[in-house]
Amino acid sequence: MARKSRYDIDLDPNPANHTALTPLDFLARAALVHPGRTAIVHGARRQSYADTYTRCRRLAGALAARGIGIGDTVSLLAPNIPETLEAHFGVPMAGAVLNALNTRLDGALIGRLLDHAESVLVIVDREFAPLLEEALSHSGRRPHIVVIDDPEGETPPTSGFGDQSYEDFIAGGAPDFDWSRPADEWQAITLNYTSGTTGNPKGVVYHHRGAYLNALSNVLAASLSAHSVYLWTLPMFHCNGWTYTWGVTALAGTHVCLRRVEPKKIFELIAEEQVTHLAGAPVVLNMIANAPQEEKRAFSHHVDVTVGGAPPPSAIIAAMENMGFRVTHLYGLTECFGPSLIAEWQDDWPDMSVDARAAKMSRQGVQTLALSDVAVADPETGQRLPADGQSMGEIMLRGNTLMKGYLENPAETEKAFAGGWFHTGDLGVMHEDGYVELRDRSKDVIISGGENISSVEVENVLYQHPQVLEAAVVAKADEKWGETPHAFVDLKSGSGEVSAESIIGFCRDHLARFKVPRAVVFGPLPKTATGKIQKFVLRERANSS
Repeated sequence: MARKSRYDIDLDPNPANHTALTPLDFLARAALVHPGRTAIVHGARRQSYADTYTRCRRLAGALAARGIGIGDTVSLLAPNIPETLEAHFGVPMAGAVLNALNTRLDGALIGRLLDHAESVLVIVDREFAPLLEEALSHSGRRPHIVVIDDPEGETPPTSGFGDQSYEDFIAGGAPDFDWSRPADEWQAITLNYTSGTTGNPKGVVYHHRGAYLNALSNVLAASLSAHSVYLWTLPMFHCNGWTYTWGVTALAGTHVCLRRVEPKKIFELIAEEQVTHLAGAPVVLNMIANAPQEEKRAFSHHVDVTVGGAPPPSAIIAAMENMGFRVTHLYGLTECFGPSLIAEWQDDWPDMSVDARAAKMSRQGVQTLALSDVAVADPETGQRLPADGQSMGEIMLRGNTLMKGYLENPAETEKAFAGGWFHTGDLGVMHEDGYVELRDRSKDVIISGGENISSVEVENVLYQHPQVLEAAVVAKADEKWGETPHAFVDLKSGSGEVSAESIIGFCRDHLARFKVPRAVVFGPLPKTATGKIQKFVLRERANSS
């Protein structure tokens, strides 16, 4: 027990000087201070902060009226629409836990997730009603179903599915529902399933404290302000939108909803709504950078972009800069509320060449303000490795923005937190300036003839090829070498004839010979809903041929 000093005697916390941290306070404050400010834009819909707060309280009240509260799970199957944002406040205002589901999963898996979450109510957008219906056929649960009919959607309202419409449901809740902060900030606020790049999603439990701190950390990392207009190119179901759902609200910024990520619509909204910020995986940046010229729109203002999920290729960063976007690279996982490291800009970066600056920006970076510590360490001993840019070890995190653990999975929770650190499973190096650079997932390192090959390094070279849109490199079993690099490439539209030999030759000009892919397969790459390339699928393809 820590020794008490005179600064602890008769100076205990009390309700006046200590309350639980919760991001729910952000909406209450925004509605009080800026009631008339536009909170949400969705097509022709303009919703103020006062109206948004009322609708969230109605949602909470309607849930409470059904006896839903602390310990109960409310699942959501919907795109980036106003109701999805409302659920991020209304569900925890009732004390319940929000489970925002990945809309791109198959019905059988969603059914298993509903069982694991023990969902008592599901809010579903009409477009995904057939998917939910299929999921329920694989599930033993029979939750109450609330259906959203979004005017911006393409699915007309139909009868026969669901128990209530969303509007009817929240109409039954009191507009002044007396919600209360959690008694303990360690209380669960959301349940998020990992993206499943390994094919085995786990239930990650977030707490109110971490959601509050990570949201404010994002506010600072992305330089958000009260005048920020945030475009939802990032799925809200992914780490609760990297906690931007709560962060943008903290400053009473404007949320611009987007049902589908399409370049033409993105450029339209940037120009017409004066969007200042957006976020997403490198695939989103790739889509914007390579949009057909006729879909692009000129805009006179500056747009800040935060990107995470994989190291953004330098070629894409350069292309985005040339169009008026300023890119900041973030790193994180579902288990750490999304962003935990940031490639924070340095004063001398603007003076560098585009390529030199892009190389600096594509590193994962230093810890955000909400994270206590980051280490690159030996995964077995936990011993920190030298910050020399060469010594590769596992990236480990520690701080207040780490999950409570995996729901009903104590063995995996214990493994993840072994030695008092969160083990990311990612391999990297730390440079002399303290910036971490990801080299690979531990399972994605290719060991050829006893030499370690970083798939990320090979992929970065492939992205420099002028006709390559997307690339992924995996290990293929080899009798002589153990493993060899095997490349999968998707070409840019209108590239014409590109041979595997020309791609391999390009790599040979930029890589040590043993790192050059032995084969190249052309075609679209399989991805998770968050834009991560599913390398486990590609490994299976490579080793089945």
